[in-house]
Amino acid sequence: MKVERISESDRNDWQNLYRGYADFYQTPMDQKTLDTVWSWIIDEHENFYAIGVKDESGRLVGFMHYRQMPSPLRGAMVGFLDDLYVHPDARGSGAVQALFKELKAIAADRGWPFMRWITASDNHRARALYDKISNTIDFVTYQMPTG
Repeated sequence: MKVERISESDRNDWQNLYRGYADFYQTPMDQKTLDTVWSWIIDEHENFYAIGVKDESGRLVGFMHYRQMPSPLRGAMVGFLDDLYVHPDARGSGAVQALFKELKAIAADRGWPFMRWITASDNHRARALYDKISNTIDFVTYQMPTG
């Protein structure tokens, strides 16, 4: 498994994986959203990043989207993992562990004291792994519609 920053040549594989991610969370996905997220990934001026994991044949089989965010109580920037997805055929291959290893190194290099993320409460397979590599914090997430 090889982990690297997602590049222009990964667009088709990434798009297929991102559609799979949206399907997993039962979220509609359209081309406009795909184009917008892709523009964030390739824009070097955005504080939004993507790394991917490739199998032995060089095919992208998983990705992470992450970003920098301020933590006012700490007076520091921290990392936030927005999205993580590995193709079902590559699950159990070490792809997720390779992605997290790289993400941890990136966060350390940037001086982020931690990475934070959320997942669905019923995402039991992912949570089993997350419980091995991180801690939960005692906060509830709210989302207020604005429209």
